[in-house]
Amino acid sequence: MICDYLDTAIGKLTIYSNGKGICRIDFFYDENFECYRGKDMYIDDCKKQLKLYFEGQLKEFNVKLDINGSDFQKSVWKELMKIPFGSYATYGEIAKRIGKPNAKRAVGGALNRNPVPIIIPCHRVIGADGSLTGFGGGLPIKEFLLRHEGIAFRM
Repeated sequence: MICDYLDTAIGKLTIYSNGKGICRIDFFYDENFECYRGKDMYIDDCKKQLKLYFEGQLKEFNVKLDINGSDFQKSVWKELMKIPFGSYATYGEIAKRIGKPNAKRAVGGALNRNPVPIIIPCHRVIGADGSLTGFGGGLPIKEFLLRHEGIAFRM
């Protein structure tokens, strides 16, 4: 596994590639996770796109991903990729869209296991009442990302 770092408006991101695509993005550096820091075309492309996103010049990512998850998780992540920049959905809406209307909590679990936040925009999922809910990077980062995209929400 190869990794590299990107300084952003929300802090340093660690981007990982397995040589087939981006497989993980961490908000915080994890010294216990072994990876080789080096050059990789997928990481270079991901860093370029993330820079443009944070500069307000990119609204849709086209990053080569190679991620692992259950079929259910992958269906949720695929649905998240359909939420456009500047828009949001609720957990219940995502559950309905994947044909599992009673799976709101399971959708939340899939979001919690999202290996590539921002690229797969789990920050665009909010509570049914319009409020912010959990986020792996912490609510201040979720709030920043939503405001960056011009999304109104309840605090």
